[in-house]
Amino acid sequence: MIELTIILVSAALLFGITLWKRKSPANLREIPALTRLHRTLGLSIEDGTRLHISLGTGSLLDARGGSALAGLAMLRHIAERTSVSDKPSVASAGDPTLGLLTQDTLQAGYQAAGVEELYVPTSGRVTGLSPFGYAAGAMNISQNENVSANIIIGHFGPEAALLTEASDRDNVTMIGASDELSGQSVLFASTQDSLIGEELFATGAYLGAGASHVASLTVQDILRWLVILALLGGAAVKLVGMI
Repeated sequence: MIELTIILVSAALLFGITLWKRKSPANLREIPALTRLHRTLGLSIEDGTRLHISLGTGSLLDARGGSALAGLAMLRHIAERTSVSDKPSVASAGDPTLGLLTQDTLQAGYQAAGVEELYVPTSGRVTGLSPFGYAAGAMNISQNENVSANIIIGHFGPEAALLTEASDRDNVTMIGASDELSGQSVLFASTQDSLIGEELFATGAYLGAGASHVASLTVQDILRWLVILALLGGAAVKLVGMI
């Protein structure tokens, strides 16, 4: 019952704040990694190089699905921006269902840009079905397809080290985010542009994916403060009871 209440309250907040955000400009704090991502998008189009978006091995059928959906939201925007480039973006996934959605999301980006005829299904790929197998396949894309930046966002564990090492060896820009603590540790230690914690879910808002993405950040902040107040209230009640 409590879980259902939280879901309903969150949905109501998201709906109301989305309507409000459509009428007022977003005021977002600067996140260096996402600032770098904006610049990388423009440079890749000018240089005629390719972006590689890695969505990890997360399944949409378990708790890892949230990071996969955040990655798909980012991919949709990047696909639209780079669809007319000489070297359009490619995406890789380590889960069959996520791989199909990757192709569908890329196609939606091309449709939004009005160039659906340029879409090539092989731009969305499943490169492996195990974490390290997936990373090995993703490394091959980075090394052989004129990639100027690797953007990894999703469920990554220690295998992220293979991707960061390959990017460093080939002098390719790496921007990364993971919902797994071990993956976050690897990215924080080996890249200059890593997203920490819930910053992973902010990518859509910072790339202009829509008012609902900006509203979701506000809902996160509201829920965070409610949790903090609940913890403080519980501690205060326990302290009074002890006295």
